[in-house]
Amino acid sequence: MRFSPISPSRLSEIQQPVAQKIQYSLDNFLKGFIASREDGALLGPFTPMIHFPEYGAAMLAFNDAISKDSSLPPIVREIAILVTGAHFRARYEIYAHSLVAAGKGLAASKISTICSGERPVDLETDEALVYDITALLISGGQLSDFTYHLALETFGERGVAELTYLIGNYCRVSILLNTYDIAVPEHAITI
Repeated sequence: MRFSPISPSRLSEIQQPVAQKIQYSLDNFLKGFIASREDGALLGPFTPMIHFPEYGAAMLAFNDAISKDSSLPPIVREIAILVTGAHFRARYEIYAHSLVAAGKGLAASKISTICSGERPVDLETDEALVYDITALLISGGQLSDFTYHLALETFGERGVAELTYLIGNYCRVSILLNTYDIAVPEHAITI
């Protein structure tokens, strides 16, 4: 890692509210993976977010906006995140969201296949659509009219917007993780 995690006792006044907001999200929405050290210092993408709290706060606000009252099924969201993380080979993102996806009910075999960069053959219709949309967009492609209209029929206008912003958000998270060489925590259990 290129930044050391900061223990809560060493956080500046500007860093404290960002760390508290992250901890709230972890406690209430993102469970099942190691996100802090024993001393409470936050790990993963949260370390650089705290080192640069002005950007971290903006990322948190954006994430809240696309997560609040989500219209997309939780498994569909996790597939988009995993496809993105696998594309960027963002180790921590793959680690954390594999566990989140498993907790939401996505089969381990599907998670494993997605994380290896492949498309599972047994995806449900909406899962396959989200996989294909995400894979296309993160590779720099443009959705065809057919795929766009199928997405509208499947997820609605708000759902398509949410999916698009979600993919963009996790591209940003992946790049953050890769820039600062953030690895999976020691002693982490993976699927």
